[in-house]
Amino acid sequence: MIAEDSVLLRIGLVKVVEMAGFAVAAEAGDAQELLAAVEEHRPGLAVVDVRMPPGFTDEGVRAALSIRQRYPGTAVLILSQYVEERYAADLLATNTSGVGYLLKQRVADVEEFIEALRRVAAGGTALDPQVVAQLLVRRSSDPLERLTARERDVLALMAEGRSNGGIAAQLVVSESAVAKHINNILAKLDLPKADADHRRVLAVLHFVGVGC
Repeated sequence: MIAEDSVLLRIGLVKVVEMAGFAVAAEAGDAQELLAAVEEHRPGLAVVDVRMPPGFTDEGVRAALSIRQRYPGTAVLILSQYVEERYAADLLATNTSGVGYLLKQRVADVEEFIEALRRVAAGGTALDPQVVAQLLVRRSSDPLERLTARERDVLALMAEGRSNGGIAAQLVVSESAVAKHINNILAKLDLPKADADHRRVLAVLHFVGVGC
């Protein structure tokens, strides 16, 4: 499902995702069309522009939040022209599974964009590095200050949705080193005992300021 009011960008997105093997169930040019199409087709993933007609303010992201509430099985990837971390936090506040927030400029890197699409469609997360950086600046006095600079780097990449292997490749370190950093992060954030994946999600929620 592709929801984008710019016809040229919408056509481009459809071609890119179809070339990557995705089947596009429907296209929408505004939030009402998006909600109607999701109700009809129940897609596995919706790619949604933040600002859509008629007001071009937050119609798209409000529709995305509605989709997350009404159809939890539909993953949502938000595309925005600007860093608007409030919207990312709102989305993550409901559920961190199958959600993404990327800047439109990331679409130009087709390989990275498709990787993010696949990750979100599979139930993971994909946050734009600029969004993550802004979320980090927003934080001031909290347990995150206990983390070392390297641990904050690892947590930021976790928030982007990277796997341990992806984090290791990005930071040019071993996966065992990443695992050690993550264990330190979980301990320093005083997260309750739970399965590893759930504690990882809690750490990301703590990072974006919507949990714990």
